[in-house]
Amino acid sequence: MTRQVTVTALAVALLGPATIVAAEPMTFTLRTRYSQASFRSDAPLETFVGTSALEGIQGTLTADPLKPSEAKGSVKVDMNRVTTGIDKRDADMRSKQYLDTEVEANRWVTFDVQRVEASEPLVSGKETPVRIHGMLTVKQKAVPKVADGSVTYITLTPEQVETQKRFGFTGDNMKVKARLSTTFTEHGIQVPQLLFLKVANEIQMAVDLVFVRP
Repeated sequence: MTRQVTVTALAVALLGPATIVAAEPMTFTLRTRYSQASFRSDAPLETFVGTSALEGIQGTLTADPLKPSEAKGSVKVDMNRVTTGIDKRDADMRSKQYLDTEVEANRWVTFDVQRVEASEPLVSGKETPVRIHGMLTVKQKAVPKVADGSVTYITLTPEQVETQKRFGFTGDNMKVKARLSTTFTEHGIQVPQLLFLKVANEIQMAVDLVFVRP
């Protein structure tokens, strides 16, 4: 017993008392300049990609790098700003027959994060695989979805912040990449039989987002 106490006391004297790091969620804001969202339709006779960037994307993120599974957030894509490369197709996509984006509540496609699967805490500079569970809302119809992706947490030294702040980066930065698939019919939208060779019912979505802590 005496020997055990002596060894413990010696370890404390040499190493110092254990330091407990308090886990604390951080709030991040989206840097739209470095972020983008896209969707892909791969129909039998035509494949096209719609993209949105800059003010067409909004997002929030609250996360603790030590507990990534508790992260919360939301991403919104303005469908009025999504472009596919053909103006007529963009107009059809926004029409009453499809998204009906003249109705404000239909204008945004949103994904609200409910929980995150991550096998380990985030380490600065390391890309960590994650599975993101949430609700995808298209034309006011919310459907539970799981997105596969990764998170990269980047911390900068004060000296690095000085060189990077003109680009909008700070001491704590987060890059999130994710992809998922959904269908028009899951969200109550029917692709006309006339167009099934040109517009796929299944839509593949992807985001590449950069967040910074103010």
